[in-house]
Amino acid sequence: MSTDSSMSFDITALHPKEGRYTSIPDKKYNVKETFGLDIDWDVPGFKDHTPNVPDIDNTYRFDHDTTLAILAGFTFNRRVLIQGYHGTGKSSHIEQVAARLNWPCVRINLDSHVSRMDLIGKDMISLKEGKQITEFREGLLPWALQNPCALVFDEYDAGRPDVMFVIQRVLEEDGKLTLLDQNRIIRPHPAFRMFATANTIGLGDSTGLYHGTHQLNQGQMDRWNIVTQLNYLDHDEEARIMLNKFPELDNPEGKKAISNMVSLADLTRAGFINGDISTVMSPRTVITWLENIQIFHDRELAFRLTFMNKCDESEHELISEYYQRCFDIELV
Repeated sequence: MSTDSSMSFDITALHPKEGRYTSIPDKKYNVKETFGLDIDWDVPGFKDHTPNVPDIDNTYRFDHDTTLAILAGFTFNRRVLIQGYHGTGKSSHIEQVAARLNWPCVRINLDSHVSRMDLIGKDMISLKEGKQITEFREGLLPWALQNPCALVFDEYDAGRPDVMFVIQRVLEEDGKLTLLDQNRIIRPHPAFRMFATANTIGLGDSTGLYHGTHQLNQGQMDRWNIVTQLNYLDHDEEARIMLNKFPELDNPEGKKAISNMVSLADLTRAGFINGDISTVMSPRTVITWLENIQIFHDRELAFRLTFMNKCDESEHELISEYYQRCFDIELV
């Protein structure tokens, strides 16, 4: 199985005999109070914080439409797919909703190394009473199906075809998974939920930005009940997020610097859309730039190391022009 840290999970809270969680949602959370949205909904969740519940990021700001889509997924057991550019916080959006609902959440990155056996399980040799025996070990998908768990497939449009057809089975309305090798049908736990994130909308990548993504089977796409888009925020909202994450910059000089940094990111996004450059600064890039400034104490050096060195050399002149427009400083 992939060693990606997003696939790690803790089984210490499982029932000692059955190896499963036994709880169902036992608390209602008001959307207005919990997420700051002007909607008077009550959504289910859990009273207790258990293993696999993500940590709360108190600086996180929720996008209205995306949050409603995710909450509908948790409340009504809808399959929710979030599409958008990289670095916009698609996966973290799901995690932060789950964190506030105390809902266990497990992420699987569907890179090219995740196989059907990784998801379903495989026969493994083990020792019992001094003898070698072969027994079936469940993969993460059967485990998640049988527990109150929000399962998130990251990079959904990069999954291998054999893996995608496995996932298609649990996208059905009843969500059952048949383990043919075990002559066994797994029925989902009442509190099992499924989400996915993707850079494209299943029609392939025409920009060249997301190598490794594929066109998705439209029969499978049709099984996602809710599809929402999460793209870059407006300038002021993104600047507020940066100030929330770096409160030490909440002063006139810091606010001006962050505003200029976000303006530079906006220019790279407009340049990408117009076909002038092939790389964009996501909010994640701006955060990394700020972190690197704290390490190197040099804004221009941090910019080169964070973003400029990732770009094609032929684009450096234009990116330097963007930088000069925002900071009145020549890089090259």
